[in-house]
Amino acid sequence: MRLASFQSSFFSGFTRSKISLRASAAFILTVLSATSVNANDNFANCTADLANKAKEEGVSQTTIDTLFPSLVHQDRVIELDRSQPEFVQTFPGYFSKRVTQWRTDKGKEMYAKHKDLLHKLSDKYGVPPHYLLAFWGLETNFGSYKGKMPVLDSLATLACDKRRSQYFTQEFLVAVKLMEREKLTREEMIGSWAGAMGHTQFMPSAYTHYAIDGDGDGQINLWASEEDALSSAANFLANLGWEAGYRWGREVQLPNDFNFQLSGYKNRQPLSEWNEKGIKKANGSALGEGDTSAYVIVPAGHEGPAFIAYKNFRVIMRWNNSEFYAIAVGVLADRIAGASGIKAALPDLPAYSRNDIITLQSKLNALGFDVGKPDGIIGPATREGIRNYQIANNMIADGFPGLALMAALEVPLEKKRT
Repeated sequence: MRLASFQSSFFSGFTRSKISLRASAAFILTVLSATSVNANDNFANCTADLANKAKEEGVSQTTIDTLFPSLVHQDRVIELDRSQPEFVQTFPGYFSKRVTQWRTDKGKEMYAKHKDLLHKLSDKYGVPPHYLLAFWGLETNFGSYKGKMPVLDSLATLACDKRRSQYFTQEFLVAVKLMEREKLTREEMIGSWAGAMGHTQFMPSAYTHYAIDGDGDGQINLWASEEDALSSAANFLANLGWEAGYRWGREVQLPNDFNFQLSGYKNRQPLSEWNEKGIKKANGSALGEGDTSAYVIVPAGHEGPAFIAYKNFRVIMRWNNSEFYAIAVGVLADRIAGASGIKAALPDLPAYSRNDIITLQSKLNALGFDVGKPDGIIGPATREGIRNYQIANNMIADGFPGLALMAALEVPLEKKRT
């Protein structure tokens, strides 16, 4: 009786569990299905609104009828928009992956291929050939990787997302009008998840305002025409303020007693003043006596390479607002033109996790060195807080979260990875 009772109880419970699991699974599927239907309904309503806006801005009814009903919500785009990297990239890691021998050699190969066009563009816009090639190399590996996402679907997805709807709504509408203007097909408009397109990764607004017909075929096609892409890059940089006849900057040697509090954009000084402070070119020769405004950058702290940046450095940053990117463009351009690259060794640094930096920021705030809300991003406020802590503790005030700083603040690093 006990066994029979146990069996009856066990199998009854097992049957009830199976029924419960099935019911739970069915409920989950129902919820997911309802969520999916709701998301699709919201996207359909949003794209209908976008269609009305497109019509108001002059998009043809044929395009509206053909394109808008077939737009597809790209879930992956939202995932990428929300994602945050696990590790905070250091300059050595960033630079070594981007300024490579392959890109240098390929840049020289592309210079030989487009030599006549590049010099015509240089004469017209003031941007030397090696800079155009460096941008091209960093953006798409000279056209070998232009992205894989359907641009119109991606932009519509972001336009229908609340986070940056206004910006991406405008970019989407511009992209639709661009498709009509240049007689592009939806299928060939492939790019990054955020909508950057072609050899030079232009957003639709940049494409519309600055892209030009470089091959003279009557169409501006940044995917299919290398000539269009290079010409457009030159025109874009000229409009961003490129100063003909000036470098991006250069690697420099700092004197042993250099005051690192003088580094950074806010400490711009004429080149002659930096020369008086003992800064020299990387080869040890004099920096010069010009009145060009310049500032010192130490992207990997006092143990890494140092650079002095001129006005065109900031122009590069208007293309991509990153000092790492601007240095990479400048050094790659120099290498394509025949220079040897940077002379100083890149320090062996860990790739800090975001939690490492959040802990660092929290500790600085607790000690009275305000860096704002801890977010895991090493921005200007964090660098200033680090610098102030270093000054207060008789450390080299380079504003960089080096291992000595982390040890002094007892930040337990999650994982060291060079």
